[in-house]
Amino acid sequence: MKSYLLRCGIVAVMLVATIRSQEQRSETIQATAFGTATMAGRTFNLTILIEDYSTPADQKALIDAFNKGGHDELVKTLSKMPSKGRVSITGGGVGYQVAYVRNIPTENGRTVRILTDRPINIGEAYASTRSRDYDLSVIELKLSNAKDKSTGTLIPGGRVKMNKEKKEVELETYHAMPWRLAGIMER
Repeated sequence: MKSYLLRCGIVAVMLVATIRSQEQRSETIQATAFGTATMAGRTFNLTILIEDYSTPADQKALIDAFNKGGHDELVKTLSKMPSKGRVSITGGGVGYQVAYVRNIPTENGRTVRILTDRPINIGEAYASTRSRDYDLSVIELKLSNAKDKSTGTLIPGGRVKMNKEKKEVELETYHAMPWRLAGIMER
């Protein structure tokens, strides 16, 4: 009987430790997006729920996919990755899943990079608009330890390409400039 209770106690402790470690990873970040250039004057609030971070194996899978088949293969691989969280317009519904999230420690805080396949709406698909080719969304948050110093950018539609002259990977955006993220709050 004591052996049975001991095993149950060990299982309970392991379960609580697992739940706590998952809770510690889960975080919510809120920000206000400000349009720039052609989108100047437009704003909306953004909520990012991060449930887990991507692994180095996830990063390698994306790099290998890009090297194998370029942008389209990268998006295909990204779409098969398990969800790491969600991004939504605050109060605008459940949003859409985040497939890749990296947390990079920096000298003054950390950088969070988010990459996900962008859902193509029915109007884009039906009209076969040029925006359909820009099927990635990218968010970069520079989270500072100093209060009110955090910044970020949002690229709602992007396409990864290789710059053959410079021999480096670039992100081509559908809009001329990314959206600026400010008023960033970690919850």
